[in-house]
Amino acid sequence: MTRDSSASSLIIGGAASSPRAPLPTLPPLSLYIHIPWCVRKCPYCDFNSHTASPVLPEQEYVDALLADLDQDLHAVYGRELTSIFFGGGTPSLFSAEALGRLLEGVEQRIPFADDIEITLEANPGTFEQEKFVAYRKLGINRLSIGIQSFQQEKLKALGRIHNGDEAVRAAGMARQAGFDNFNLDLMHGLPDQSLDDALSDLRQAIELNPTHISWYQLTLEPNTVFWNQPPVLPEDDTLWDIQEAGQALLAEHGYAQYEVSAYAQAGRPARHNLNYWSFGDFIGIGAGAHGKLTHPDGRIVRTWKTRLPKDYLNPAKNFQAGEKSLSNDELPFDFLMNALRLTDGVESRLYPQRTGLSLDSLAEARADAEQSGLLQVEPSRLAATERGQLFLNDLLQKFLS
Repeated sequence: MTRDSSASSLIIGGAASSPRAPLPTLPPLSLYIHIPWCVRKCPYCDFNSHTASPVLPEQEYVDALLADLDQDLHAVYGRELTSIFFGGGTPSLFSAEALGRLLEGVEQRIPFADDIEITLEANPGTFEQEKFVAYRKLGINRLSIGIQSFQQEKLKALGRIHNGDEAVRAAGMARQAGFDNFNLDLMHGLPDQSLDDALSDLRQAIELNPTHISWYQLTLEPNTVFWNQPPVLPEDDTLWDIQEAGQALLAEHGYAQYEVSAYAQAGRPARHNLNYWSFGDFIGIGAGAHGKLTHPDGRIVRTWKTRLPKDYLNPAKNFQAGEKSLSNDELPFDFLMNALRLTDGVESRLYPQRTGLSLDSLAEARADAEQSGLLQVEPSRLAATERGQLFLNDLLQKFLS
């Protein structure tokens, strides 16, 4: 099958959904763009990223991304884009010229909301002042900078190519380039990390005054170097102490936790990610990108694209690797897997608005979760209790059919 062929025959897994009533309003629409190349693959990384060659195929890849988007336009249904997220890999390896041509092509196909949020992931080792000024002029208005740690021995253990000084400079350069909205990405539970080490990283990040901090625990994932050669990680008691002390420190400095690993200054949560977690729609383009699209007839379809860059760029192969329509039985878990990540959950009325199903379809599992102390007893909201946030997998299991 060529990439010009219809992808509708690539339905993989699950029975077809029984009919649902059409939704009165389609969800907000976002766009995720995956750029899969990095300078070097980190040993903990299980993302679809690949070591870059000396010369990146920028022109060919942008052409492919726009052709990929063309095949998803049938599912836009007149909506505008509320956010765009360039993820990777390391999207900042691409030139401003290439990203500019891509954004121009996207806007020619789908209108942008007046207040669209456009985020670019970047690593400190790829920061160039001139390049980032150019990115800002393109309309990219938010950066997500992959710091992970400011301590050299920790960065070395993580296989990072930047040092702590570069990480500090990157935040300053982002602000000088005109970005007043940026995220710093930090990890904790690192090899041989103490409580003082973890809090030192957080204090350094807070001092740089980002609008948003992503702070999450290192986990060992299959198909990574760390999975096959695991480093010595802190004991559970230390991990718990780090989590509690870190959350208190962030709150003290005005960073409110709104999701499992996301903390933001007032009014600055990541709107793109909020759309994911509130079961909005998103088109995914690029090697290995995933999407979720709602159709006027009530179908909710998850899609995924060809994973390997060489295959994605091969004209003989289809961009889309598969799609799956979510059945009525699957929707409760799929919706809540996202919504319950949010510290405050979502309004209960969002469930029928985004799924086309009645709240009554949740009634039995909801009562069980409330009685177990995992879900808040609050008719107008679907939100985990503090205990439910700690045992989110146990909470979600109650909504599996």
